[in-house]
Amino acid sequence: MRLNKGGFKMNKMVDENLVKYVNEVFEKLHVIPEIAFEEYKTSAFIASELKTFGYEVTEKVNGPEGTGVIGVLDSGNPGVVFALRADMDALEFEKNGEKYCVHACGHDAHSSMVLAAAKKIAETGIKSGKFYVVFQPAEERLYGATSMIESGKLNEIQEMVGIHLRPIQEAKLGQATPALVHGASNRIDISITGLNSHGARPHLGVNAAEAAVVIINAINSIKANPSVSHSIKVTGIKVGGDTFNLIPDKGTLTLDARAQNNDVMEDMLSKLKLAVEFGAKSVGAEAKIDFVGGVPAAEYTDELIELARESIIEVLGDSLDILVTPGGEDFHFYSKNLKIKTGYVGLGADLTPGLHHPEMTFDKAALAKGVSILVDMTLKKLG
Repeated sequence: MRLNKGGFKMNKMVDENLVKYVNEVFEKLHVIPEIAFEEYKTSAFIASELKTFGYEVTEKVNGPEGTGVIGVLDSGNPGVVFALRADMDALEFEKNGEKYCVHACGHDAHSSMVLAAAKKIAETGIKSGKFYVVFQPAEERLYGATSMIESGKLNEIQEMVGIHLRPIQEAKLGQATPALVHGASNRIDISITGLNSHGARPHLGVNAAEAAVVIINAINSIKANPSVSHSIKVTGIKVGGDTFNLIPDKGTLTLDARAQNNDVMEDMLSKLKLAVEFGAKSVGAEAKIDFVGGVPAAEYTDELIELARESIIEVLGDSLDILVTPGGEDFHFYSKNLKIKTGYVGLGADLTPGLHHPEMTFDKAALAKGVSILVDMTLKKLG
């Protein structure tokens, strides 16, 4: 036994009750995968468990039919308002013409770890501040976080930490990073309008296909800070129809834009507007940009990175360095929109063959390790 900075006795021996509980929760959630905004069974189970632990529970956070769940534990004393966040939704796949859901991104694991941490923290108690657990729907749609934020029920939170399983290529079982640094990503649709004419009289029309080519070349010429990883590329083109001798008047482009920080993303998008507008005008066409959706890049605080590092070392004996990934996460709306401090743990679990693969699997021994890290972080803050 040894005492950590928060006064919580960390037993290096395995907490068998903790292992049993987190695994039981995982098995229950794993067999009821539900897609974004339809996590009804998942959220009902989580809310019921939190009530038995003694939390003040708010259900249907994001609307009358919403699935978001918040649990609050109040020490009654001044202090930090600290939160752990978990995502709940599964992914939908299709096989032999039939659709089915699978927890192929580990959200069942994340919810299990945060719920088990909530149980342990309630049993241990907190000495200062407030503790929130936030169970969020629809991360895969990338606007579940904003639906929770818009409820106004998270406004007093000052600090928040998330956690995510990592592929084996990034972190193995028994390893974790104190900061998984996601990039910004955006989907953009461009609608092009020209003018129909017969193929024998192209001078009477405005060719949407030619406008698309000019716009694509202009997009490919966009330059941004080369020291920051970034890309903006066309991933979909649709112009014209089945009639080969008709000058097409309509076209659409789909773009994927990514940048490792928010400043570079904003720079690229401002240049994109000019490339699209003047690219279309150069051939007499018009173009409309629709920023369909996206997520901001991670902006963590050093304080929470160091807290995570200390807890990872406390639990696992050592910590990985900060990991950078071009993937996106809607978790970062919490720091952007709520203006709070955030941190994000990447947990090794020998996960194969990869996230979003329908046969994704991982070593369940990682679950208790993740719970212990989250508990240690929380009690260092509030214990």
